[in-house]
Amino acid sequence: MARAEQFRAAVDQHDLAALEKLFTEDVRLYSPVKFTPFEGRAAVLGLFGVLLRTFEGFHYIGELEGDVEPTSRPSAEAPDTSGASGASGESGESGENGVPSAVLIFRATVGGREIHGMDLLQFDEAGLISEVTVMLRPLSAVQTVGEAVLRGLAADGLA
Repeated sequence: MARAEQFRAAVDQHDLAALEKLFTEDVRLYSPVKFTPFEGRAAVLGLFGVLLRTFEGFHYIGELEGDVEPTSRPSAEAPDTSGASGASGESGESGENGVPSAVLIFRATVGGREIHGMDLLQFDEAGLISEVTVMLRPLSAVQTVGEAVLRGLAADGLA
């Protein structure tokens, strides 16, 4: 999937200008350390700037592709489970209402702690990234990352 490969290359090269071109204007990033998402291209790019400085030895080790159910954007209605055909009028094939997505699996170190993580990318109709969900383990690493990112956001005037 070219879109995920472009994202991966931009992250590997610490290229915020390339990342900016891959995000929608209203991109959302769901963080493991915050209940509400970072919203908008500027906020997400600011966070990526901090993350790229915070993670040591960051590298992707795998990639998965597929479709996921759309998030609650633009409405919070429950999905239609009646079996009726969707608005697209397509046949009932699996994933007909799914959002093209990729999962990038990574490893890194923060504060001497090894971190395992995944970036779930969701793409819009134009192929731009509309949503990023970051998952990390173990819990102690999440706490370490949260503290380091908060310091970085404050240093950049973003917190």
